[in-house]
Amino acid sequence: MSTSVSPAASTAARTRAPSLVLACLATTMLLPSLGTSVANVALPTFVDAFHTSFRAVQWVVLAYLLAVTTLVVSVGRLGDLVGRRRLLLVGVTVFAVASLACGASSALWMLVLGRAGQGLGAAVMMALSLALVGDAVPQERAGRAMGFLGTMSAVGTALGPSLGGLLLAGLGWRSIFFLQVPLGLLALALAAASLPPDAPRARQASFDVVGSALLAITLAAYALSMTLGHGALDPLALALFGVAVAGAALFVRVQAHRAAPLVRLALFRDRAVGAGFAMSALVTTVAMTTLVVGPFHLARALGLSPASVGLVMTAGPLVAAIAGVPAGRAVDRFGARGVTLAGLAAMTLGCVALALLPAVSGVAGYAMPLVAITAGYATFQAANNTAVVAAVDAAQRGVVSGLLNLSRNLGLVTGASAMGAVFAIGTGAAEVGAASASAVAAGTQVAFGVAAMLVLGALGLALRMAARAPRVARVAGGSA
Repeated sequence: MSTSVSPAASTAARTRAPSLVLACLATTMLLPSLGTSVANVALPTFVDAFHTSFRAVQWVVLAYLLAVTTLVVSVGRLGDLVGRRRLLLVGVTVFAVASLACGASSALWMLVLGRAGQGLGAAVMMALSLALVGDAVPQERAGRAMGFLGTMSAVGTALGPSLGGLLLAGLGWRSIFFLQVPLGLLALALAAASLPPDAPRARQASFDVVGSALLAITLAAYALSMTLGHGALDPLALALFGVAVAGAALFVRVQAHRAAPLVRLALFRDRAVGAGFAMSALVTTVAMTTLVVGPFHLARALGLSPASVGLVMTAGPLVAAIAGVPAGRAVDRFGARGVTLAGLAAMTLGCVALALLPAVSGVAGYAMPLVAITAGYATFQAANNTAVVAAVDAAQRGVVSGLLNLSRNLGLVTGASAMGAVFAIGTGAAEVGAASASAVAAGTQVAFGVAAMLVLGALGLALRMAARAPRVARVAGGSA
């Protein structure tokens, strides 16, 4: 595996304060996660403001997620070609302008279009922030930086609903988007001041437009099949899923025969990369399960008030935020392999506990396993992201970081739909909202039983990778 960076980038990185670089990358990780969660709380308000249906205003969320999911790999590759610093500056600018457009929208279609623009800017920031760790942060601190970025992502996710609620109550829905404009300008200033200049390219490769279009169509079809069908056997959802399967097969075939493909299939021959993507998708599906099943279990099975449900649910992102930096330090000190296994083991224990513990165990019986799952998830992400980014050549870091974010997004979509369907089936009720407390508790046990199997699958991949390729367990400086 190659972990080299260009001499120009390495020298430039050393001339800048690491703390300023980290502040820049942290901001560009915070904004996309905040953009994901901050608008959700305003969906009922959008129904009244635009005199439309709840199904229609769901596109305010869906447009953002679709843009991020379908574009994150392509913009990562584009950053490899045109320069990551240059493209990041463009992405942050697009995000800020789109935020302004969202706040100024006078019709729902304008808001949805603005959210798609935000998603484009967010895709650039998500893909290139991870890639720039390899360019601008010393390798002996890479794990720490990845952990810190994970913390900022969790902070944005946790902060979004509460911040959105406060702004909605005090200043109206437009302020939710207007607030993101100065944050975008701050990120732009930090990026311009701190990031190393892009290294000159000896030869400019062409951008794979055909591959990018195929991948976007495939991912859009999959995301829509999961979202519109809600994990059920809906005819439209099945048709879209069929399009996604056919598109994936065609994408692989096209990439295998292109001189300059969007994604070099040889990347997946490296066990650290291929297994890293698969594990990321599996564990993110499980992490999303806690967000989908948790509110129903706490409200229906345990009888908590909405305020209490929100308080308990905040524990997940809060623990992830706290665990990120220590996990990154552990990666730098002990190497990625052991930390990956520790994170997956914690997630497994948490899922098994929720699958076995009865509802009479109360709030503590749910909150303690939730802490184990989210702490394990944050630990795994810091280790896995560090190992995957370190395992590839510097010229491929943008597209690989995009693939890492794609695996995460696919896990979120799958967890929200398929695992939601598993929970609904587990309750045995025709309508989850009308299910009894005992039925909801049973559904929770079934959902986390399946989640435990998913994590065990990821753990099996990690053990196999460690046994066959122990060299991927160490990143540069891992023995420090």
